[in-house]
Order: sequence, then structure tokens, then C-alpha cells
Amino acid sequence: MTGDFPRHRLTVVSGPSGVGKSSVVGELRRLRPDIFYSVSVTTRKPRPGEVDGVHYHFIDRAAFDAMVAKGELLEHAEFTGNCYGTPRAAVERALAEGRPAVLEIELQGARQVRAAMPQARLVMLMPPSWEELVGRLTGRGTEAEAAVQARLAEAERELAAAGEFDERLVNAEVRTAAEQLLDLIVGKDS
Repeated sequence: MTGDFPRHRLTVVSGPSGVGKSSVVGELRRLRPDIFYSVSVTTRKPRPGEVDGVHYHFIDRAAFDAMVAKGELLEHAEFTGNCYGTPRAAVERALAEGRPAVLEIELQGARQVRAAMPQARLVMLMPPSWEELVGRLTGRGTEAEAAVQARLAEAERELAAAGEFDERLVNAEVRTAAEQLLDLIVGKDS
């Protein structure tokens, strides 16, 4: 582990598509529901089963642009014509209350958080091997070959940035990775 980090601070979990970020953070939430988990805002339409305020805060583009202009987002990005961002106030409120907070975001967002809150701990979730990641992405069977190749190229770029992160955790098994992440957030004595 690198350095001494204060408890009750922001932890950013990032990693390439297919590495299991959502699964690991989901297991972390099951293990410690008292940790604050940020709900992002997005301009995209809800998918079937998604609930506003639970999965995302669904807003229109004008509202999103206003949040950016007012500095209300810790980080934000646009993907495939939709905007995504992390509301700053809720994260700062949780941290002020002494609650550790977790963000699950992409590399671009992690870099923005590092610039906005240098004391945040950045954790890169890594696959056990490149072959395993390729298998996870191609095994989904839900995307065209060109889309899979684009995701693999992006994954290579993201993994090359691992040195920018304070910690790197290998997700060989979800429960183990979630327990290791929990230890980074609250320590073994909690």
C-alpha cells in the first residue's frame, strides 16, 4: 500500500470496461451499506428497470450544462452523445459528516477528481490478465466485433494509465476484490 491516507475520504474506483467495477462496488455496498455511494447525473434516458435517484439522476441537457457552468460537478464527460457527471455537493456533504465516499467512474473522470480533490485515493481495478479481460468482453456476446475491438483498444489505453493511481487491485474474484477495497477505504480495524 502506498502512504498513509486519512480515513473518511473519497475513494475513486476506475478500470477498463469488463474488469468488474460494478460487480465489485456492488459487493462493497452489500458489505458496508453505510459508505456513501455517489449517484451520477446523466442526460440519457432511463433504461428499463432504472429508477431516478437510485441508478442515476436523469436530467436534460440544459440542466446538465447549468450544473457544469456553476461548478456543481466534481467530474463530467460526454459519451456517445450523453453526458454523465458526479454532483459535488452530495460527496462533500458525506465527507463533512465523516463518512467515506466511493465513486465508480471512468479514467477521464478519475483524472478530473484528482485535480479537484488531490487528497482523493484513486484505485485502478485490474483484470487478472489481458487474456481474461478479452474473454470477459468477447464472452458477453452483446456487441458487434467492431464495438468489442473499440472497447479493447480503450482498455489498453486505460490500463496504461495504472501508474497514475494510488492503488491497483486485481479482480480475480469479486468478493475478494471488494474486501480488499473495503480494507483500503476503512482499514482492517473497522
